[in-house]
Order: sequence, then C-alpha cells, then structure tokens
Amino acid sequence: MDTTIQISKELLGKLQKMKMHAKESYEDIIWDLLEDTMELSEETKREIEESRKEIKEGKFVTLGEIKKKYKIN
Repeated sequence: MDTTIQISKELLGKLQKMKMHAKESYEDIIWDLLEDTMELSEETKREIEESRKEIKEGKFVTLGEIKKKYKIN
C-alpha cells in the first residue's frame, strides 16, 4: 500500500536536486540513500572478495586496453 509522507520544503528541494532524471521518483532517491547504510549480502561480500583476488592475480582488463581494442579515444 502506498502512503504519503510530510517533508519540509528544504528537504524537498534537496531531493529534487538529487534526481538523475526528471522521471526518477523520490522513492528511488530515498532507497539509494538508504542503500549506503544497509549491510551487504553474503553473496555480495563473496563476489567482492573474488574480485579482489582476481585483481591481485592480474586477471583484469584496464580501461586503456579496452579503449585500444575498440579504438576509442
């Protein structure tokens, strides 16, 4: 069920400035803000650790290599 919340005009202005595009909802903005404070899932933690290991082992491609491969300046 959707609901309505009350916020100050000052907060509304700040939320409006955070929009990446005109159709982005305030709910999306609030979720993005909350996401920064939420605990990472165990799966995400494992994937981060795997990525760190691959980087240490040199199993990665640099942006420069990709640009060269696709002839991007």
